[in-house]
Amino acid sequence: MTLAIGSNLRVVAETLPGTQPLTRNGDIAAQMVAGIDRFLLGEIEASILERAKHWEWDFSSPELHQQAIAANQARLAHRLGVREPRIPFDAPSLLATTETSALVAQGAGYDVFAVRWPVLKSMHGEGLLLVPVDRKIVADIIALPDADQTPEQIAGLADGLPAESQFARRLAESGCRVIIPTLVSRDMARRGGRANLSNREYVYRSSFVQGRHVIGYEIQKVLACVDWFARGQDDAEIGVIGYGEGGMLALYSGALDNRIERVCISGYVAPRERIWQEPISRNVFGRLERYGDAELLSMIWPRPCVIEQSAHPTVTLPGEGGAPGQITTPTDEEVRREIARAACTDHLIVGPVDGDQVNHPCGQMLASFLPAGAKLVTVDSAVKVVRMIDAAARQQRQMEEMDAYDQTLIRANDFRRKDFLKDLKTSSVDAYEESVEKYREIFYDDVIGRFDRPLLPFNSQSRKTWEEAKWIGYEVTLDVFPDVFAYGVLMLPKDLQPGEQRPVIVCQHGLEGRPTDLFDGKKAAYDNFAATLCEQGYIVFAPQNPYIHQDQFRTLQRKSNALGKTLFSTIVPQHQQIVNWLKAQPNVDPQRIAFYGLSYGGKSAMRIPALVPDYCLSICSGDFNDWVLKTATTQHKFSYVWAGEYEIYEFDLGGTFNYAEMAALICPRPFMVERGHFDGCGDDEWIAYEFAKVRNLYQAKLHLTDRAEIEWFIGGHEIHSQGTFAFLNKHLNWPQSLP
Repeated sequence: MTLAIGSNLRVVAETLPGTQPLTRNGDIAAQMVAGIDRFLLGEIEASILERAKHWEWDFSSPELHQQAIAANQARLAHRLGVREPRIPFDAPSLLATTETSALVAQGAGYDVFAVRWPVLKSMHGEGLLLVPVDRKIVADIIALPDADQTPEQIAGLADGLPAESQFARRLAESGCRVIIPTLVSRDMARRGGRANLSNREYVYRSSFVQGRHVIGYEIQKVLACVDWFARGQDDAEIGVIGYGEGGMLALYSGALDNRIERVCISGYVAPRERIWQEPISRNVFGRLERYGDAELLSMIWPRPCVIEQSAHPTVTLPGEGGAPGQITTPTDEEVRREIARAACTDHLIVGPVDGDQVNHPCGQMLASFLPAGAKLVTVDSAVKVVRMIDAAARQQRQMEEMDAYDQTLIRANDFRRKDFLKDLKTSSVDAYEESVEKYREIFYDDVIGRFDRPLLPFNSQSRKTWEEAKWIGYEVTLDVFPDVFAYGVLMLPKDLQPGEQRPVIVCQHGLEGRPTDLFDGKKAAYDNFAATLCEQGYIVFAPQNPYIHQDQFRTLQRKSNALGKTLFSTIVPQHQQIVNWLKAQPNVDPQRIAFYGLSYGGKSAMRIPALVPDYCLSICSGDFNDWVLKTATTQHKFSYVWAGEYEIYEFDLGGTFNYAEMAALICPRPFMVERGHFDGCGDDEWIAYEFAKVRNLYQAKLHLTDRAEIEWFIGGHEIHSQGTFAFLNKHLNWPQSLP
């Protein structure tokens, strides 16, 4: 077959020069997602041995051990969101009214009170306090139920647990003063009438993007109790004990605070390499980089730590807009292997192990948990209930306080980000470009997450798949990492002259999209923009990004997060490889490669060019926003808190990189926003608010008066193709100006 190209006749090749024939068939996008999945699972497995690089243990003395773990302790607190100083208090407040007493029950030698205590501004802990009567306190204990248990259940005031597992009651009967915080539950509800989320995921969403965590807030409630106990006049030891989610909090709290003198963890310790399958509220960014359960157990040394191998809570959360998740009981062998990995085990007390762990109830190791000289009472005594607490109202108060705290952070984060960016120099463009590199590294390493491995050789493969009147389309694959490849469509204008170099526009689809959506005319939102640009003479490359196939790709984010990475930790290297390959093509001008994306492609337009400086400009369509507000607010209808994209959350953007700060990483390269007035991704005033910061940087500070633009148009979530095309033509110098 011959085609006229310029004034010459030539045969149209079935493959691009320098490439091998592409022989993949079927759904290549699905194959790409599956390959990334294999890569991430391999990285998770490799993390077990890699963790050792981050630790220099010293068990020669408690003081030297503390010095050795201090940096990792601080890092763990940061990742858990344990950041603000707690509010000091003399004692918890008794919750009573003119009609009800704070006394809610009486047991064998102790009274039970409803209490509340300050933790952070506008946030309190709330639960029960069990106080021995007329006898010496043998220990001060924070007892933590599972998330689906109430304080009343582990105190024996309410049904639901066997007597053996009412560990708070049993400790109080044995002479301990016990405080029981209420945890946020896993109860499910439709949020904003949309996504069906557990209470814990609901709090997690707003917190995570702001560098906080539902886990961190609950740890703060535990440590506030430790603060109170530590200020006391008695010499009672301070201990923390918990089951299920409470066991998780006991482990984290013991690792963070050496004032906790003994720890008991029940129904939690396990290998964490499958944390991505657990409820997303357990997702701690970078957990597997440094902290398996074994490493956390070693941080508790030399304080005694009891590991009770009871059955874990059985939990299955549906994927109905929220993240699917489950908790199951690991085998005795799995737990044994994890404990054996601990750098030191001489402080650990483990049991029971008899091959029937699934049937083990919580509460069998209480005698081992008590301080020396204390005796566990083994006779169960009746508890006289004076009045019942409204547990549902208390649960709602706990959630509302956490949410209110998160909402106050949203605006405070504006000041945090300004302080974060204080080292940017704007005296000149050259000074700016030099100073911004520090922030680019922070964005890549700490926010997006960088896989520190070299790109593979291209191993480029192609095949001619489309032919239209003015262009030819080739499918292309490029190797990136082991099991990871990039895939897309290269669209070449038929009027390309031999040796001629033209600008390239990388056109990026949105959520659940395909490269064909951009040029086959079937998806109105894209306005066929890739085909139109190619018909105007541009070379176009339309990559397949991995945000496709719903939970199949969303679990990639879960797996990535466990490693301190994100979806874009893989997508950015894919694009770097694409750009590297494009720059090597004979008809490409390597200085004129632009990026233009809609929706999730607009998210890509904020993150990828920020980290791939080879892109000479970026256009964000249908996505630009006050991104932290959009992902954290529970006050606006456009919030992602109500949506099904549970993978959308990136850790601590609130204090580091909102969209204005991401645009600052693109600066001084041209940057444009395309905004439809009726696009439901946000409200005009918030898009304008965030873009004003970008315009101020470009125009007011750096005097780059024509490089930052926004086009408002009457329309929705769609490519408009007017101002953006003019922006491309201007900054890519196309059609080519005459000399």
